Amino acid sequence: MKRAEDVALSLLLLVLVAPAILLIALLIKIDSRGPVFFRQERYGFNNQRIMVCKFRSMHHEPHPDPSVPQARRNDPRLTRLGAILRRTSLDELPQLFNVLSGDMSLVGPRPHATAHNEKYARLINGYLGRHRMKPGITGWAQVNGCRGETETIDQMRQRLALDLHYIANWSLLLDLRILLITIPVVIRGTNAY
Repeated sequence: MKRAEDVALSLLLLVLVAPAILLIALLIKIDSRGPVFFRQERYGFNNQRIMVCKFRSMHHEPHPDPSVPQARRNDPRLTRLGAILRRTSLDELPQLFNVLSGDMSLVGPRPHATAHNEKYARLINGYLGRHRMKPGITGWAQVNGCRGETETIDQMRQRLALDLHYIANWSLLLDLRILLITIPVVIRGTNAY
């Protein structure tokens, strides 16, 4: 049921946002040098590595920092357009292709950069339990205030608790509820930078 939901809704969303995807790609090329898309290895279902695709929102770094510093408020790495894309979560639109390919779901625990994933797996017992489900573009943690930078281990513990609650209580109705709640969360832009 979840896979059918993902395919049907992501196809519908891609049709609806196709003009926006093309416009954003063009604007990224005009705004700064570098590729339109940013690809990053992350962990997916059963701790398998996947490549997550986003619109590039930061200045292109030919040799990025392997520690993958999290984006923060007023981050100097952001391009002018990138700041808008991140605040509105439009940088996430290419992940609809990750959903169609089966690497991600529309709703699930957000995939973290591999360096962050490995760090928190060492620091928090049960952290890898969040990989018992495909990662999502949005999730229960994000619509409950755990979106954006995690400055403390307690913030990550809170996010993990919400992710595990979602996995234990998954239903089609819960997914639809999260998708609907995501809209005002994105409009408010809280912790999105």
